[in-house]
Amino acid sequence: MRGEFIDLDGARLYYYAAGTRGAGEPVVFVHGFATSGHLWSDVVALMPPGRRLIVLDLLGYGRSDPPASRPLSLRGHADRLAALLDALGVSSACIVGHGLGGGVAQALAVHWPARVARLALVSSIGFGDWPTRDVILARATLPITRHLPPPWLLSMVRTELERGYSDPARAGHSIDKYVRPFASEEGRSALVRHIRALDARETAALAPRLREIACPAAVVWGAQDPFLPPSLGRRLAEAIPGASLDVVAGARHFIPEEAPRQVADALGALLSR
Repeated sequence: MRGEFIDLDGARLYYYAAGTRGAGEPVVFVHGFATSGHLWSDVVALMPPGRRLIVLDLLGYGRSDPPASRPLSLRGHADRLAALLDALGVSSACIVGHGLGGGVAQALAVHWPARVARLALVSSIGFGDWPTRDVILARATLPITRHLPPPWLLSMVRTELERGYSDPARAGHSIDKYVRPFASEEGRSALVRHIRALDARETAALAPRLREIACPAAVVWGAQDPFLPPSLGRRLAEAIPGASLDVVAGARHFIPEEAPRQVADALGALLSR
């Protein structure tokens, strides 16, 4: 396993490759808001052999460059993901997205359908009613919070992310990694831009086109997700033709960390379809 940076139009995206090249298409893992590719570490270790596994940090997250003025919309992330696939010589792949990354995966499947051989949405945003009360409050208070010292703002983000875990020890370990890029003044600016970019109108616009997705698809959800309820997962599975649905008992939002075996098994079943 090794990590590399790829320059895409002047901005570097970090990714690492795992697994082995085989007959099947590669699998690309896309994380969500305020996290990074670390989210998928345990799932990657449990994936069936014979496939190239690609885990990236979206622009402005993890080790990837700060976004500067580049677009952070779902379409913006999806277009960069398509460019990353081009740079890696990948014509199509199984795209796996969690949270915001699930919205990016939907945008890629709708706007770049030939690039998506299979689609997996894991506790994903979708439709037009996903912003939680806390996200709405965060956006409304940006005129104030964007001036807070970075440690104050990160404390607020940390408290919110902790609700997505059932294990406080795991939450603390992972969140330390996730918030590290936002600890500086530049990082605070990037985080504010990420919050400002959370816009349910994007997924609402994608929703009528989910029925156009023709590739095999799977939806995986945590039964105790405090941010995105399982009912949203059921709606996504019903909207995408032939999509399967797995709801994991006891798991909260960060299901790739809390239930990696179940997520890997669901992905293995999708890859065999």
